[in-house]
Amino acid sequence: MKSVRLSPVVRIALMAVLLTAGLTACRQTVYQQHAGEVFHTTYHIQYNAKESLLDEIVAQLDSVDASLSMFNPQSTLSRINQAPAGWVDISGDPLACRLIAQALEISRLTDGAFDITVAPLVNLWGFGYQKDVQPSQQRIDSLLAFTGYQRISLDPTTGRLYKSDSRCSLDASAIAKGYACDVVARLIESHQIADYLVEIGGEIRLSGHNAKGEVWKIGIDRPMDDPMAAHRELQSVVQITGKGLATSGNYRNFYLQGNRKIAHTIDPKSGQPAQSGLLSATVTAPDCLTADALATAFMVMGTEKAARLADSLPDIDAYLIYSDEQGGFQTWCSAALQDCLKELK
Repeated sequence: MKSVRLSPVVRIALMAVLLTAGLTACRQTVYQQHAGEVFHTTYHIQYNAKESLLDEIVAQLDSVDASLSMFNPQSTLSRINQAPAGWVDISGDPLACRLIAQALEISRLTDGAFDITVAPLVNLWGFGYQKDVQPSQQRIDSLLAFTGYQRISLDPTTGRLYKSDSRCSLDASAIAKGYACDVVARLIESHQIADYLVEIGGEIRLSGHNAKGEVWKIGIDRPMDDPMAAHRELQSVVQITGKGLATSGNYRNFYLQGNRKIAHTIDPKSGQPAQSGLLSATVTAPDCLTADALATAFMVMGTEKAARLADSLPDIDAYLIYSDEQGGFQTWCSAALQDCLKELK
């Protein structure tokens, strides 16, 4: 058979086609997808890998639950809450040590708008792991006497936590889901996987691209009173990667007491459910724990203070939805996040 000689130009073009085809084939890796229930909520996880990591992921989620669950009497957090005043050794639980250390840092950053010692007040209003008596100002004042993040401290070198009062107890519900997202993300990254999305109860940690090769797109819900989440509408869509994202709002977890709406976000300083025109706070941060804690703090602080703090913090962006005087929806968005917003279709 007579051989055919290709010109240099044709050879280069053919090599380019083959190279492109090879790269495309490499990118077409299967995306693993998992869904389930954890922490009394659901999770959805996607990542670019040929092999499933589900068993390892479930083990990590079980570790977080064993560490931070307030409903598990054997958890590290329950052991802290049941301990007398003084030092509690939690050095054997690095998950709890890391979470409490970051929680105290964010409490200082937000001047106590986020506070992990809020458990007695959360219980009082019916949103915690115990049910207290009917709220009254006298009862609130009695609980405020031993709440406040200043009443605990953590020695990072020894892994010991100090409680100034035996009645002081911790509530990690405002950051446990975000923290669990980070824990799972670290596991996925340890397998040299760069493309993933971890969502637990609406809190998200993501990196790289989705299965279409696009930067991840995340919907931000319009805040409508809907405890069952039966009717959901999007307010906006944000396209981001390499971050944690969390949303806090008082439009799902609430109950009515007469004509008064009792929402689950408690102001640690007043002991009352947070009251402001801020309806929803979505925060992006380098990790999901920080985003989760700041979203809660922003709901306590209200729109103006939250916007000022978000603008003052590096690597922190926020999308705030608040009500105007006519009862309509208004939004405030960090400048850096503006470019990430996409039109609704």
